[in-house]
Amino acid sequence: MYSRMMRRFALLGLFALQAGGCATVDGQVQARLGLTLAPDTLGESISVQQSLRVERNGRIDHLDVALEVDPQRLQMVGLAFGQRVLRLDYDGRTLHTWRHILLPSQVRAEDILEDVQLTLWPAEAIRKALPDGWSIEESGLRRTLLLDGKAVMLIDYSNQSRWSGKVELLNLRYHYRLIILSAPATP
Repeated sequence: MYSRMMRRFALLGLFALQAGGCATVDGQVQARLGLTLAPDTLGESISVQQSLRVERNGRIDHLDVALEVDPQRLQMVGLAFGQRVLRLDYDGRTLHTWRHILLPSQVRAEDILEDVQLTLWPAEAIRKALPDGWSIEESGLRRTLLLDGKAVMLIDYSNQSRWSGKVELLNLRYHYRLIILSAPATP
């Protein structure tokens, strides 16, 4: 039983290596953007269930997520192989996390929060929080995050509502694709 769980969490660790942390670009360690927007800057409350698929270097990994955001907090629970492996609670100031003991350290709550906010938050709220050198553009159903004028992330939406349907995030800087399928949470 223990070795089977270790294999499962090793697979989840590949998810983390694909989607988070620092990366090496041209031999130099590159830090993440570090975006941390207050929950109320989303502009509304949402409750969704999401299926995440990460693709990198020919590998595909999956994570199921329940996400709730209201003006006071963002809460997220991540499930892998039917087991809760991660919980995030963010009030706009402090990020509290719980992680399964076997969850690899490469799965960083800060990286998950950043991708959620880059995907779901209004472009204007993101724009106001970006550090020097960073910018964001929107055209139709595409959002582009740029660093010094160079695209580092493309986000394509299947419809105007950012938290329903399909969202595809292509991270050009860290070389991974994140596909998010969202549906409203059931009561």
